[in-house]
Amino acid sequence: MKKYTLYGVLLIVTLSVIAYLICSIGAIKSVGISPLIGGILIGMIFANTFRDKMPSTWEGGLKFCSKRMLRIGIVLYGFRLTFQDVINVGFSAIIIDTIIVTVTLLLGFYIGRLMKIDDKTSIMTSAGSAICGAAAVLGVEPIIKAEPQKTAVAVSTVVIFGTVSMFLYPILYKTGLFNSLDANQMGIYTGSTLHEVAHVVGAGNAMTPQIATVSLIVKMVRVILLVPVLLIISFIINKHSSNRGRKKITIPWFAFLFLLMIGVNSVMHHFVGETQWWQIILKVIEVISTFMLTMAMTALGADTTIAKFKQVGAKPFYLAAVLYIWLFAGGYILCAYLIPLLNNI
Repeated sequence: MKKYTLYGVLLIVTLSVIAYLICSIGAIKSVGISPLIGGILIGMIFANTFRDKMPSTWEGGLKFCSKRMLRIGIVLYGFRLTFQDVINVGFSAIIIDTIIVTVTLLLGFYIGRLMKIDDKTSIMTSAGSAICGAAAVLGVEPIIKAEPQKTAVAVSTVVIFGTVSMFLYPILYKTGLFNSLDANQMGIYTGSTLHEVAHVVGAGNAMTPQIATVSLIVKMVRVILLVPVLLIISFIINKHSSNRGRKKITIPWFAFLFLLMIGVNSVMHHFVGETQWWQIILKVIEVISTFMLTMAMTALGADTTIAKFKQVGAKPFYLAAVLYIWLFAGGYILCAYLIPLLNNI
C-alpha cells in the first residue's frame, strides 16, 4: 500500500473510531443508530467541512476503504447467521420474507422509473428497504457502481423510515392495534418489514421476548436473501452490458464468500456452538465486520457533499416513503392472513 493511500486509510480509521464510540453511548444506541449510520454521518460532516483541506493524494485510501473494506466486511457479516436459523424460523416466515423482498425490489424499481429516478438510486433505495438497510445498500453499490452521493441518499432513507418504525411498531402493539397478530406473527411482521438489524432488535425488545427472538431470526433470513439478490442484479447488469459489446462478466464473488461464511458458522454452531471460545471468536469477528462496514460507510460519507446531495434531489425519499407504506400495510396483511393459511398446509 502506497504511503499516501495509507494516510487516507488512517484518516477513515480515525473517523470510524469516533463514529463507533459515539454510537456506543447508551442514549444513541437505544434509538437504533448503528456505527454504520454514525460512520456515514461523520463522513458527511468531514466532507462538508475539512474535505477541501485534505491532500488529493489521500483519496486512494478513501477508495480502498469504500471498496475493499466493504467487501471484506460483508463477507465476515456471514458469521452472524446460520442455516439452522433458517430451519428454525419455519416455512411461513421464509415465504413471507421472500415475498416482501421480491415485491419491494420490483415495486421500488418500477415506481422509481415512473418518478424518473435514475436506476442506480432506485435499486439501492429499494434494496435498503427490502433486505437489511445500510448493509444491503453497501452490498449492491459495488455491483451497480453507484456514485457516493446516491449511496448516501439510499442509506439516509433507511435511517429515517427504519427509525420511525422502531418506535411506531411497539406503540401500536401496546395500544392493541396489532391484536389480530399473535406473538409469532408479530415477530415475523417486525423482522420482515423493518430496515436495519438494529431497528428490529430495538422494536422487538420493546415488545416481548418471544417477539424479539422471532423477529431477529426472520431478519437474519432476509439478510441471507441478499446473496440471490446480488447475483440476480449482477446477471441483469451483465446481460444489459453485453448488448453494448461488453464481454467481461462481473461476478460478485464476495456474495459467494458471504454464503460460505454462513456455512462455516453453521457447521461450527452444530459442533461447538455453545462453547465459550467459539462465542468469543464470533464476537471478535462481529466487531471486526462492523468496524470494516463502518469504515466503508465513513469513506462514502467523506465523498458526499451537500451540493452532491442536492443533485440527487428529494425523489428518492418519496420513493422510500411509498415502499414504507407497502412494508407497513402489505406486510401486515401478509402476516395476518397468509401465515395462518401456510401453517395449515
